[in-house]
This record gives sequence, structure tokens and C-alpha cells, in this order.
Amino acid sequence: MSHTQSLPRRSFLGATAVGIVATRFAAGTAFANGADSPTTRDASPAKRLQPLKNIDAGALNVEYFELGPADGAPVILLHGWPYDIHTYADVAPLLAAAGHRVIVPHLRGYGGTRFLSDKTPRNGQQSVLAVDFIALMDALGIETATVAGCDWGARTACIMAALWPKRVNALVSVSGYLIGSQEIGKVPLPPQAESQWWYQYYFATERGRLGYEKNRKEFAKLIWQTASPKWAFDPATFERSAAALDNPDHVRIVIDNYRWRIGLAEGEAKYRDLEARLAQAPLIGVPTITLEGDANGAPHPEPSAYAKKFSGPYEHRLVSGGIGHNLPQEAPEAFAAAVVDVTRL
Repeated sequence: MSHTQSLPRRSFLGATAVGIVATRFAAGTAFANGADSPTTRDASPAKRLQPLKNIDAGALNVEYFELGPADGAPVILLHGWPYDIHTYADVAPLLAAAGHRVIVPHLRGYGGTRFLSDKTPRNGQQSVLAVDFIALMDALGIETATVAGCDWGARTACIMAALWPKRVNALVSVSGYLIGSQEIGKVPLPPQAESQWWYQYYFATERGRLGYEKNRKEFAKLIWQTASPKWAFDPATFERSAAALDNPDHVRIVIDNYRWRIGLAEGEAKYRDLEARLAQAPLIGVPTITLEGDANGAPHPEPSAYAKKFSGPYEHRLVSGGIGHNLPQEAPEAFAAAVVDVTRL
């Protein structure tokens, strides 16, 4: 059943539980460069998720942050563009305090994640990112996990749940069902909707590729501001995440991702079957909570447009208070509560 509501209501018990464990959590194991308690939104932006780990997984050496008991129920938190693992700087300690083993990886093209071979295509198509994180689960010895994300991370989490449901025991997705296809990408939208995707068309040009290469930090700040118009992030918070965009493969991955969506990049032949399955818009049967901020300035579907794509236990939550696109960082308590609650649906 789907429920559309503003928080707090259905999530009261989950949010309360998260709040209780947060007050008992010591900051030293979650953050470096500070001794203050990480009480979600008031955490100092100078603090970083440290130490980071690395592991070979599939085509990548993945850089990731891990927190919580080794025998805790695993949760994988996936960031989007142009963000990084610090999207979950305040979510991770809340979930660890609730007993979860929390894994927060940098996507291909971000932070310290690197390709193992110079010959591997710097491919950004949607299925590849999901393949990356199934490989990460294998490398870490994780059979099943709750997978949660926003932006690219939400799409990737949805794909993992749709294609590998035995590996995903529950899903939390900001902005709902985001699986697409190149055929869908070819369908024209009304002018106002098309204008929201200006950067996709900019990236379709060589001028756009060069512009993003030259001005990636300025570009990212503009996206942060327009996607979350009421989020008053400070310079230190932005710089903490912007550093992840200096990855040598970042521009190629981003450009390929957006060109693939509108059919200007072919993708790799070995992922053709996966993309064909995704093009059918498969149902997601694992327990799912979708979230939306009441001030999301990025392109996003209405909840009614995707509610029927979730065939298992399902709930939708509207998070109020001027919350934009980067919901886990803007409303960490609400996001953590959804992760705690979703396996109880």
C-alpha cells in the first residue's frame, strides 16, 4: 500500500528510535578533525567521513567509508551527481548507532575510486553503476543489504532491487522510481520540463564537455543551489564534497552518463541485455520507502507517477521544511528513519 504524507507521522517511531541512538553515539568513530557530537544538521562541515577504505571490486578499486558493527545488518548508501559520500555524513552515524553496518562508496568517477585497467571504457550508462555495487557487495562478502540513495544513487539502488532482488532486502529511494531507457530519453517533453534538463543538452556538445572540465566546481555549486533552493549550505560543506569531483575519470563518466540517456552514447555491448530488461520498466518487489523533499528544485516525477512500480510493501513520505534534492544531507533524520523503518513494512 502507498501512503503519501508529511513527516513526522508514520515515521514517528522510527525517527524517535534513531534520535535516541544518536544521543548515545560518540563522534570519534565517525568523524575526524573534531570532538563534537554529530547531532545531524549541526555537525561541523569541517568534519569528514574518515578513515576511508579501498577494495578491488569488478572493474574498480572502490573507495568507501564503513561504520558500525561488522555483524550488523548491512546498509549501502549511494550518492549522486554532483555530490559525494558526504551526502551521508550525518546519516551514517545514525544508522551505525542503530546497529547497522553502513557502507558509503564513491561512485565510479568520484573521490578515490579508480579503474583497475586503463582499457576499461569510462562508461556511465545506468546499468553499469548497479553492476559496480553488486561487485562491491561480492568483494565485501555481503549477501544481502538494504540499499538507499538519491539522484544517481537512487536510480542505481532501484536497478539493483529490480534486477537482483535476492541481493536487496529493502530499498529507500529519493524521488521514487528512476529507472529509464534510451527510448524514453528520446521522447520530447513540454518546453518547461525540457528547460530543467539544460545541462543534459549542454553536455551533449563538445563545448559542454570542455566547459564542465574547466568549471566543474562552479558547475556543481550551481546545481546544488538550483536543486536545493532553500538549503543554506556553507562554503566548507560544499568544498568538502567538491574535492571528490577531481577524480581523473569524473568528466568522462558524467558526460557519458548524460549522453547515453538521450542516445548519443551507445554503451557497452555486454550490458545490452541488462538495459533491455530495464527498458521494460520492471516492477520492484522488495519493501520500499520513497522520499521527496517539499522544495526539490531538480527534475523529478510526481509520486503518483511511480507508485504502481513498487509491487511489494510500499510507502511514500513527503519531507517538509524546505528540503531539496539532496535530501539525506538536508534532512538526515528523516532519511535515516526511512532506512530503519523500511524492513518493518
